[in-house]
Amino acid sequence: MKMLVPFAEGFEEIEGVTIVDVLRRAGIAVTSAHLGENPVTGSHGISVTADSWIEDIDADDYGGIILPGGMPGSENLRNSKSVLSVINMINNRGGYIGAICAAPLVLGHAGILSGKRATCFPGFEEELRGAEITGDPVTVDGNIITGRGPGCAIPFALEIAAMVKSADVKKRLKDTMQVYWDL
Repeated sequence: MKMLVPFAEGFEEIEGVTIVDVLRRAGIAVTSAHLGENPVTGSHGISVTADSWIEDIDADDYGGIILPGGMPGSENLRNSKSVLSVINMINNRGGYIGAICAAPLVLGHAGILSGKRATCFPGFEEELRGAEITGDPVTVDGNIITGRGPGCAIPFALEIAAMVKSADVKKRLKDTMQVYWDL
């Protein structure tokens, strides 16, 4: 199963790179996609070269999409018709949908959080239309996983690895990466 991680200008670097790194360590194929210029510059001035352009992505090739947060990266994701289209196509077939920090606002805008439990960076709760806000570091509800912020990036990515692969893979990664906390 392949996962898609779109990078928009102003993305949160810790979240974007951690998601890609941890999922690849788990043996999950990950494609990073840029929305505009490549390399993509994050919210703290770090540039990352993405694998592909979002317009070249075929949603049928992916079992999930995971959105890093950051500002204005999350707003740029929300404003991308391509990103919203991929989210809805993957969600409609029960694929994995993830967003961390401010990025759950994209899921709220896409209309897929109604009746779901979710979390986000404090201050973005109203953007998660129809969601029950947990305030937890990481929240899983069915095929949707959300995370609260940069400090939650490793537990968020580990939980995705557990969802896609197994709890054993999550445990192996925690051991090899020396992760000694659970959020």
